[in-house]
Amino acid sequence: MTNLVLQHGLSFADLYDRDGLVRLDRAFVARLAETDVGLHDRLMTARRDPEAIERLEDSNLLVDLAPHLEDFVGGLFGIESEVRELQARHHELAPLYSVKRLFVQRRAVKGVKEADAVAIDGPGLARDLDRLMGAPPGEPIPQWERRYAEHVADWLENEAGNAEALDIAQRYAAWATLSPEGGRKHRRGVLFKVPHRLDMHHLVPVETVERDGVTMLRLPEDDWRRRDGFALTDRGTDLTGALDQANYCIWCHNQGKDSCSKGLKEKDGAFKKSVFGVTLAGCPLEEKISEMNLVKARGNSLGALAIVAVDNPICAATGHRICNDCMKACIYQRQEPVDIPQIETRTLKDVLAL
Repeated sequence: MTNLVLQHGLSFADLYDRDGLVRLDRAFVARLAETDVGLHDRLMTARRDPEAIERLEDSNLLVDLAPHLEDFVGGLFGIESEVRELQARHHELAPLYSVKRLFVQRRAVKGVKEADAVAIDGPGLARDLDRLMGAPPGEPIPQWERRYAEHVADWLENEAGNAEALDIAQRYAAWATLSPEGGRKHRRGVLFKVPHRLDMHHLVPVETVERDGVTMLRLPEDDWRRRDGFALTDRGTDLTGALDQANYCIWCHNQGKDSCSKGLKEKDGAFKKSVFGVTLAGCPLEEKISEMNLVKARGNSLGALAIVAVDNPICAATGHRICNDCMKACIYQRQEPVDIPQIETRTLKDVLAL
């Protein structure tokens, strides 16, 4: 087996030895002092008296340290190019989320009812958009949505000069988001999916069918997952889906409202309960979830995972399809919550793939 060669005169065995970890920490602190002396001083102050630091100050310190730690770890393992490539993939997807929030949600669907959206000629508008954007025939929906977002972002730089294109894009967005046909076309995408209000007594969408005189409830066929043998059929979301959720989060640790981590509380300090009687205590580890989402949305997967590991070092045993106490206590109680477990698991997968 080839020995792993690390920077700073360290060996792989040093990562499992206290003296080695002390040397590793000293190397990081020295690098931080060279690159950002102000941040270095904040870290040293917090270390001298960790009990004196306020929760928000602690959060801000971790968020600010995250990109520096990411650069350091990338250099330590000699994977700088891989880290930069992963960061670039995040940034390439950024127009999806800004256009979704600022154009689709705030302009295109505002005040539009489903009946109005159904009356729009979505396929005709799609052909117009293909022509305007230079889209190849049959382009897969995820790539088409990225193309759409990039063009809309460019058109918005000069609204007066691109009024016709923006009108077409806006009407198409209303159709794709609100009409059943548009929803089916874009069900594998993220751009035209908006949060829906929750009906706590009808959380699972079902349809009524009759077979041999018996009335039954079942999932719509589009939601069926074909099982062949006993292999796992849910591989979790991809990077696009995880970043969609990370950007849906409002990063409410800044207001001290991160109930996903701390739980939802009544005025007397007791934890609230859901309509099903489930205590909404949030993450039992008080993981810094909002901070993770913010750093992931900024493109720093290693930094986001490091924030997770502060409170949850064995995060491979949590996340998607394992736990969701955080999701139940999300600040969004009347609409779909942020899918926090998906973000955490995708972040871990992205780092392991470096």
